Amino acid sequence: MGDVLEVSDVVVRRGGRNIINGVDWAVNEGERWVVLGPNGAGKTTLIRLVSGRLHPTAGTVSIIGETLGQVDVAELHPLVGLASSALDQRINDRERVLDVVRTGAYGVLGKWREEYEDLDDDRAVELLDVLGVKDLSDRRWGTLSSGERKRVGIARALMPDPEILILDEPASGLDLGGRENLLASLSDLAHAPYAPVMVLVTHHVEDIPDGFTHGLLLKDGKVAAEGELDEVMTSEILSDVFDVDVKVTLESGRYSARSVK
Repeated sequence: MGDVLEVSDVVVRRGGRNIINGVDWAVNEGERWVVLGPNGAGKTTLIRLVSGRLHPTAGTVSIIGETLGQVDVAELHPLVGLASSALDQRINDRERVLDVVRTGAYGVLGKWREEYEDLDDDRAVELLDVLGVKDLSDRRWGTLSSGERKRVGIARALMPDPEILILDEPASGLDLGGRENLLASLSDLAHAPYAPVMVLVTHHVEDIPDGFTHGLLLKDGKVAAEGELDEVMTSEILSDVFDVDVKVTLESGRYSARSVK
């Protein structure tokens, strides 16, 4: 049983097809999880479930001890920080970066009539500093690069001090420099004792930061493997999940995979 997340025999059915089919998953305090799998494996659907944005067709999802369907999800959202490209696209280009982060405390996407205290400002600046983008505080959202937006978005997700931080393909669309800078920030966060439980979704093993501890591999809506990273990140398992013969290597805490011909 997971004391942070508990997914039990979950099914999500859409259009007569099971997108998620009989998934069991448990996440405990102090763990850093990677959810990995090919396109269409069910990763995004699973993340919507555990962030309280979707209810299962069957089975149960428990978030910090509260079961979906038996609790007001508005009460859960501050406990689950979510950073995703879909969320980033909803932010107004004219929004100031500091306000993008501060509004995360209220779960809104733009500054309106809410009031902030000095503590809110201090926390927002501190989080931007942790993610290496403190100097962007007064910039407008629309002027940021993709990599800068990713890091500001993560700072925003951390603003309400969540119990869980969910990162939906944070390195997608970034160039080499942007990806490496982002993964370095995520690695620092993963090693920090004060950080929340982290769940990172990707379909590239090269996008797994150093410091992550566990892996959940999905294929066709089902769990193909789960456990500690060194147990599931093997050539044999990844070859089966992605339907291609690959060799997986680990160097300086980072994984890579190459096809075997």
